[in-house]
Amino acid sequence: MKQFFYAIAIASCLYSCKENPSENGETTTTNMETVQDSVQDFAIVIHGGAGTILKENMTDSLEAAYEAKLTEAIKTGYKILQNGGTSLEAVQRTINVMENSPLFNSAKGAVFTHDGKNELDASIMDGKTLNAGAIAGVTTIKNPINLAYEVMTNSEHVLLSGKGAEEFAKEQGLEIVDPSYFFTQKRYDGLQRTLEAEKTAEKDTKTAFYDPFIKDDKYGTVGCVALDKNGNLAAGTSTGGMNNKRYNRIGDAPIIGAGTYANNKTCGVSSTGWGEYFMRGLVAYDISAMMEYSGISLKEATDAVIQKKLTDMGGTGGVVSLDHNGNLSMEFNTPGMYRAYMNENGDLQVGIYKELQE
Repeated sequence: MKQFFYAIAIASCLYSCKENPSENGETTTTNMETVQDSVQDFAIVIHGGAGTILKENMTDSLEAAYEAKLTEAIKTGYKILQNGGTSLEAVQRTINVMENSPLFNSAKGAVFTHDGKNELDASIMDGKTLNAGAIAGVTTIKNPINLAYEVMTNSEHVLLSGKGAEEFAKEQGLEIVDPSYFFTQKRYDGLQRTLEAEKTAEKDTKTAFYDPFIKDDKYGTVGCVALDKNGNLAAGTSTGGMNNKRYNRIGDAPIIGAGTYANNKTCGVSSTGWGEYFMRGLVAYDISAMMEYSGISLKEATDAVIQKKLTDMGGTGGVVSLDHNGNLSMEFNTPGMYRAYMNENGDLQVGIYKELQE
């Protein structure tokens, strides 16, 4: 029966997706928003942010760099799952790869606040136990997703912030870095352009200034959802937040139910986009709740929440998600979203733009 469902999924993908065989024989497809009606022993999906990501704004070298890093990240988690590791471990290690890269608005590549600082948020959730951990506003933690995990497993709390979270990180023996570690020239230059623009024009709250990587101030997050061989889902999200943010603003990434949610009964979700709307709509939880209470599929739920509910509110962004059978949905209402997926057979799919890449 498992083989029958998987054959249906492959046939659907062949019909709707452009395929590019890689050198090692894996298949890369660039239009892989959904894989439905399959039963996977394990699977993994990631995102690296959503926004106005257009091919005409991307150099060939930068596009190749994103594809390479997304591939490296997802293969890291895939190997863990393939070898029988847990979904929680796969989520952490996959996100670590993106946190350590200046390409993404998370940890090393974090955007700057109005005051020229890097403030980091992250969360993780276990679909088996519904346990969760999150941190917000830290400035010295090399890998925020690891601290979120420690909060989940070694404290009685769900969300820690600021200096208290950093003190807890030291007690747990996590790697602490000087805040200068997070400095990247391109992100700093992006802040300076925004500050200069503020001097000459009133900022439209619905329109973002340009960023060198994701062409919006308010978008940029990394996330991962994994299903392991024991049937357990986990989801995690990590971000540097919004460029030019003030007043210690915190977005949806560390908010359980908004930026991250996982429940073995339904699905795992990691969000990316304009955080204020994801919090108001409890986007990640809403997808799970629609599946649980209405009995609809993951694809139906993500479509309703992202393309209807979120859009009607005026919010923009997307999610990556897996249901308890490993079915995939990558739903977004922006021009692009950095994303990748691998199933139990090792088929690799990487996408950046909404349209097919040529």
